[in-house]
Amino acid sequence: MNGKYRTHLCEDIGANDIGKQLSVSGWVHRRRDHGGVIFIDLRDVSGILQLVFDPEYEDLFKTAEKMRSEFVLSVSGIVRERPDGTINNDMRTGAVELLVESGEVLNASKTPPFHHDEATNEDVRLKYRYLDLRREDMSKNIKIRHEITRSLREYLNKSSYFEIETPILTKATPEGARDYLVPSRTQQGNFFALPQSPQLFKQLLMMSGFDRYYQIARCFRDEDLRADRQPEFTQLDVEMSFVEQDDVKTEMESMVRELFKSVLDVDLSKQFTQITHAEAMERFGSDSPHLGIDMELTEVSDLMQEVEFKVFSGPANDDDSRVACLVLKDSSGMSRKQIDDYTNFVSNYGAKGLAYIKVNEVEKGVDGLQSPILKFLNEDVINQLIEKLSLENGNTVFFGADKKEIVNASLGALRVKIAEDFDLIHEGWFPLWVTDFPMFHWDDKEKRWSAEHHPFTSPINLDPEELATNPKEALSQGYDMVLNGHEIGGGSIRIHSEAMQQAVFSILGISEEEASEKFGFFLEALKYGCPPHGGIAFGIDRIVMLMTGSSNIRDVIAFPKTQTASCLLTDAPSQAGKGQLNELGVSIKKKN
Repeated sequence: MNGKYRTHLCEDIGANDIGKQLSVSGWVHRRRDHGGVIFIDLRDVSGILQLVFDPEYEDLFKTAEKMRSEFVLSVSGIVRERPDGTINNDMRTGAVELLVESGEVLNASKTPPFHHDEATNEDVRLKYRYLDLRREDMSKNIKIRHEITRSLREYLNKSSYFEIETPILTKATPEGARDYLVPSRTQQGNFFALPQSPQLFKQLLMMSGFDRYYQIARCFRDEDLRADRQPEFTQLDVEMSFVEQDDVKTEMESMVRELFKSVLDVDLSKQFTQITHAEAMERFGSDSPHLGIDMELTEVSDLMQEVEFKVFSGPANDDDSRVACLVLKDSSGMSRKQIDDYTNFVSNYGAKGLAYIKVNEVEKGVDGLQSPILKFLNEDVINQLIEKLSLENGNTVFFGADKKEIVNASLGALRVKIAEDFDLIHEGWFPLWVTDFPMFHWDDKEKRWSAEHHPFTSPINLDPEELATNPKEALSQGYDMVLNGHEIGGGSIRIHSEAMQQAVFSILGISEEEASEKFGFFLEALKYGCPPHGGIAFGIDRIVMLMTGSSNIRDVIAFPKTQTASCLLTDAPSQAGKGQLNELGVSIKKKN
């Protein structure tokens, strides 16, 4: 690196360079005036190097007196060892400094709206994102993101996958979320859609004979946002032909193990745990459970069928409901207010309340327990409950009794909440495959069946007629990879038969006419020798969030959107001019 502005990056300079004449460039990270000598921490993409400005260089020293935070400098000087007592072991360059002999201010800076080590309102950070990205933790996140995508690409390239791009402007197809639409100027009244995923195109690539495909793809979904969701996101899209589920899972496990080894130097388990969707819901109340939490849901419907307490006996005798409980082993110090807070918490998931029993002296039986619900349960049921749950002194039992989806959602979320509050989450990484998802779920609002994954997922039962007779019990060849309570990848073996694809569309209430209009090109392609195939898509943003220890997906995306899907930096979305709208043949009608 021998350009005009620098010979070295800041953190490339070390003890081996002492006595050498070098040049560096970057931003003023911090300035300190120590009794006639000015110290400046210079920051570039690599890190920080301490500069020393000595009054001996009079003109240069006067320039340094005017330097402030975020000024851009280019300087040259002699590398020297720091004096005894001034070495900073927390810095890679903490044993050396650069005595500046010449240099210039390349650009001054206004006083920044926030300092690099200040806690700052996120809206301000997003408005001045180019300044926010200069901060060490943000810079580190983006660098790790690069290392992650580099590792994934290297693995797939050496495994003979083709990297192939698919269209961004495409046709609107129902894939589970709302599309972003783009009006066409050349064909007024018609619209492109931004892809929710490259799903159909990657399947078409399998039909085209490219056995192994991947793409780091931009995807778009117009849906409500949350901490781990953005309207535009990046996924690693992978598809392969002539494979079964185990082939895909084995390959992807290997890729993820190599990713963690190369980026974090972490050895993941040689074989990931695998459970069915039904087991995940029964044991954890979630289809993406954190296996680093020891607590599990326990089914107690069998004990509650004859009790007088209708809150329990009603769900216990309903096939679509359940009574389950969660045991906190050490609840010492838990206040009534905490229990009330947990009651409010589960109400966000549809629960009407949160029954509980505190175990004070289990050896006394019912007399050693504390709860408002004890008067509704006979002693025999209570003793069976103590035995089934292996209750001990200091335990608190929380109950959920309602429709299965409400119990699972509320107790599943409570399991994580309690584990966070009581520091019960084990350190480490807990990868997991969840398989055998339901093929369909009933949409009460629309009064029809909906695809659990997407309409192109193959059922386990490959007989179209049998599938149509009992869609409620049908299981799919879908699979999710879960890591520490987050789904990081989801995929399936795909339908490769036109008859089966038509049968699935029919169950979903998609008529032949609608199927032809929306998927005609795809259905036609299935008639020309489609191979068995399957694949998976990994959420890059979510993986980076986990691997960097970030709590919000916005902290691992260079230029993210806010919770309202707006960009504070560019003030997007914004209104289009009348001229643009006229060219597109579009008029704006305000929503009532």
